[in-house]
Amino acid sequence: MPRNEPTERTDEWGEGRSPKRRKAVRYAVPVAVAGVAAATIGLVPAFAGSGSPDLPKISAQDLIAKIASSDVQQLSGTVRVTTDLGLPSLPGMGGAAGSFGGGRGGEQGGKSDDGASAAPQSKLMELASGAHTLRVAADGPDKQRVSIVDKAAEYSLVHNGKEVWAYDSGSNTAVHSTGAGRHGDRHHAPKGLPGDLKNATPQDLAKQALKAAGDTTSVTVDGTAKVAGRDAYQLLIKPKQAASTVGSIRVAVDAANGTPLKFTLTPKSGGPAAVDVGYTNVDFAKPDAGLFSFTPPKGAKVVDGDKERAKAEREHGKRGKDFGSRKGAEDFKKGLGGLNVVGKGWTSIATIKGTGSGLPSGKGQGPGGDAGKFLDSLGDKVSGSFGSGRVFSTRLVNALITDNGTVYVGAVDKQALIDAADAAK
Repeated sequence: MPRNEPTERTDEWGEGRSPKRRKAVRYAVPVAVAGVAAATIGLVPAFAGSGSPDLPKISAQDLIAKIASSDVQQLSGTVRVTTDLGLPSLPGMGGAAGSFGGGRGGEQGGKSDDGASAAPQSKLMELASGAHTLRVAADGPDKQRVSIVDKAAEYSLVHNGKEVWAYDSGSNTAVHSTGAGRHGDRHHAPKGLPGDLKNATPQDLAKQALKAAGDTTSVTVDGTAKVAGRDAYQLLIKPKQAASTVGSIRVAVDAANGTPLKFTLTPKSGGPAAVDVGYTNVDFAKPDAGLFSFTPPKGAKVVDGDKERAKAEREHGKRGKDFGSRKGAEDFKKGLGGLNVVGKGWTSIATIKGTGSGLPSGKGQGPGGDAGKFLDSLGDKVSGSFGSGRVFSTRLVNALITDNGTVYVGAVDKQALIDAADAAK
């Protein structure tokens, strides 16, 4: 059996190939990866098992097509997630995790009056820092279960047809929601089901990373690996744009069924991966039906999620009803003072127009300008034809906040942000 070659490239994106091949190639390049990394997950590489299995040679285009055509409907397994974005530790906030993750209901007295500790959205930010173990199961588009397992508590999200349960054992609180499936939603999930949490698996991240293609990316098949005991090809994606802070994305793809088993994003600066999500074990057999049934434990506080959502809509009026819609997104952009995206591909930069009042300069902010000194400890002062401001950096995402309050943010280096601000002047 021929050894898989690690240098099969697809830099020309299907030129001279069939329409079917060009369509397959369009699935390759993660412009949105920076947002995924900033909002969700990362991990020190730890899941590729020892050994490189001998597999038939495959081109990058065909491997991308294999991912795109994969239609695995049933699986169960354990996913390991850890984050290393290099977020700063803030005094009194318990570090980056405390700043962005919040606390479980159990850590705040174990009580929740409104079910906030069990609300799925409250769990998303917990995946933005530290190490986490997820148990996942799926049986077709109408049955999924995701459980976040911590040392002292477990959080579960169970979707079964029109029924959705979210349960936090730390606060012994459950949120129950029902509803008709959304039009066009491939999971037929009731309104309010948080796809971002449900889709925190290697295959969903990989599909997000393979939605668009262009001439800003190099793609290769970089050998093989054993992941969760299964033979896999390794797809290596690299930006061609020098200003990107993304070094590479590596996707381990199940050789038998095309399911991504591991997703790793490494910053150009090196060090541990900023995003690395992988199965430690996976089974593609039909899961036990009991996994998708949920009954609140005795004594649990049960919150009616539908009533809470209706209450929020009444309190917020039309704005609440529009939340999550295109109209709501447009209103949100207007509320930010005008959100715009400049550049393309890996060097896309989101800009939010300033209101004329930016960060404090430190003058008159207490003895010795304490506010300014604190900001200086977090960000670097920069200047250009746009004026001046500060750049705040993580290992992957950087942000420039000018003195007039305009924000430039992206998975790009500091100079790219300054150039964008100068060009907008």
